[in-house]
Amino acid sequence: MPSQAVEALRAQRTMQAQDRLLIGSGYKVSDWVFTNELGDPLSPNSVNTAWYRALQNVDVPRIRFHDLRHTHASLMLQQGVNPKIVSERLGHATVQITLDTYSHVLPGLQRQAADLFGELLRNTNIRKTISRHEG
Repeated sequence: MPSQAVEALRAQRTMQAQDRLLIGSGYKVSDWVFTNELGDPLSPNSVNTAWYRALQNVDVPRIRFHDLRHTHASLMLQQGVNPKIVSERLGHATVQITLDTYSHVLPGLQRQAADLFGELLRNTNIRKTISRHEG
C-alpha cells in the first residue's frame, strides 16, 4: 500500500479508539475498518455521499465508489505496472483473468511499448550492438 493509505488507516484506527473511549460500553467493537461513531458499519448511502463530496473537493472526475477497483487496475496498467503484479493486487487467480478483463487498456500500452522500443533503437550504442550480432 502507498504510505498515504497506511497513514490514513492509522488515523482511522486512532479515531475509532477515541470514539470507543468516548462512548464506552455502548461502542460496538468489530473488525470493520470504517465505522460510525458508535462502531456500527457505515451504510452504503453514507459512503457514497462522503465519496462524492470528497471527489468534488479535489476536482476529480465523478466515478462510482464501486468502480475504484477497476480504475485502480486500469491506471496501474496504463502506468506500465506489470500485469502479473496488477493481477496479484486484485486477487485474480491468474494473470489471464486480468488481461482478459482489462484488454481495453492494452491497445494504448502496445503503442507505448512500440514508442519505448523505438527510443531504444535510436540509441547509437544499441544500433552498434545489433550490427555486431547481425554480421
